[in-house]
Amino acid sequence: MMPTVLVTGRDGQLGFELRRTLAPLGRIVAVDIDDLNFCDLDAVRHLVRELRPDVIANAAAYTAVDRAETERAVAQSLNGDVPGVLAEELSRYGGKLIIHYSTDYVFDGSATKPYSEDDPPNPVNAYGESKLTGEWAVQRAGAPHIILRTEWLYAMRGTNFLLTILRLAREGKPLRIIADQVGAPTWARMLAEATATVAARFLQASAEDAKPWPGLYHVTASGQTTWHGFAQAILEESMLRLGRLKQPTEWCADAIRSLSAIATSDYPTPARRPAYSVLCNEKIGAAFGVRLPDWRAQLRMALEDYSFLP
Repeated sequence: MMPTVLVTGRDGQLGFELRRTLAPLGRIVAVDIDDLNFCDLDAVRHLVRELRPDVIANAAAYTAVDRAETERAVAQSLNGDVPGVLAEELSRYGGKLIIHYSTDYVFDGSATKPYSEDDPPNPVNAYGESKLTGEWAVQRAGAPHIILRTEWLYAMRGTNFLLTILRLAREGKPLRIIADQVGAPTWARMLAEATATVAARFLQASAEDAKPWPGLYHVTASGQTTWHGFAQAILEESMLRLGRLKQPTEWCADAIRSLSAIATSDYPTPARRPAYSVLCNEKIGAAFGVRLPDWRAQLRMALEDYSFLP
């Protein structure tokens, strides 16, 4: 019988990709807020008990970092409570695996070298606190689990930094971008493909061989940059892509000329951000052979999916 894979957050930038990359593993059942009130934990329990999926990929999350400062209860419910309920229910009937996603924001950003899975978390905002609570809830539930921490996620859909930069550039707006926060921009499709690799290896292994694998892993693009560096690369790579497509490049060139670097202090936000968010990917590479391309190479591939037409 074909395994059932439950994907939550179906219409999000990661959930959209997971529906495709996980399809070879079995029958995909994907849900989002239109199908399920994730703040109703009883409804979440009922869904899992009725469906009894073999695998759960939990991409549903509260991601409004600044709004989480005033909507702590909602962020805590979606990011902290729901993952625990999903893992508990999977454990109850002996499901095979839950994959849950977390964030670099569980760290305070005071490091000077990439964070490993063993570094102590210390979130500096409500969003990071809620995501850390979700990690702990999954770990406590006792189900076979893999928690994937990632960072600076973007895609060709939804709301994210890449699409915002392209929109502002096309509108001719001046771009003042923070240059003192460091991280690794990661394409959602690359994360989804890494998830599929991890899940397939886990499910195909014998119970004895898979014993060391459950746990926490970092999975991001390699390399690092700043938000300003990312914005500049988006515009430069877009101009090259436009040239290959024989489309006008003036708006891109104008945006590059307008781009300026600012400090975090010049752009105050309700939620504090870590100054340094780079994650070390050695553990997942050693365990599963997963090594994502450099952040700029990922960006180049992602832009091949972007329509530059008006």
